[in-house]
Amino acid sequence: MEFIFASGNAHKAAELAELFKGSNLSIVAAPEAIAVEETADFLYGNAEIKARAYYDKFKRPTVADDSGLFVEALPAELGVLTARFGGDSLTALQRCELLLKRMENESERSAFFMCVLCFVLSPTEIYFFEGRLNGQIGKEIVGDTGFGYDPIFYPNDLKHGPLGAQSLAQDEVFKMAHSHRARAVARARSFLTSYIARP
Repeated sequence: MEFIFASGNAHKAAELAELFKGSNLSIVAAPEAIAVEETADFLYGNAEIKARAYYDKFKRPTVADDSGLFVEALPAELGVLTARFGGDSLTALQRCELLLKRMENESERSAFFMCVLCFVLSPTEIYFFEGRLNGQIGKEIVGDTGFGYDPIFYPNDLKHGPLGAQSLAQDEVFKMAHSHRARAVARARSFLTSYIARP
């Protein structure tokens, strides 16, 4: 089964397509990007809004994702607002700097990245899959590779420095195997492969 990716982000579409490689599911870029207002205050809601909008437009099975960084010490500041933390004008590096400043007097530094995938097969067949990567917020920016908050995020359960501290190639290999998005995809592959193959 082929799904269109509900986004104009070609990099994300390619990453998802790679994660589904070797399964009976394929992800392709949407024929065109459409404007979708993400009005929900939680990841599941925004993923569904995007997936439904693209399904309604193109009348084809669709997948959307929404992701965020959740920081224990700042429960109301990131999450669904992760990409807009500090205002729309900040660069990714400036967002990292701002987060470190907000955390400078915090001893509790637990955090996790979370990804929600929403698959719309039909108006009445909608499935959600969640992936998380638990970790800690560091105390300084390490390296200049990676994406978003990678240079200050240390995964808990893996022997790896902050995601942005390695070479870009190493980061990409790591993410394809262990990221929050990869973990959501693993759950989706397991369920949907069996679902689609049923008699």
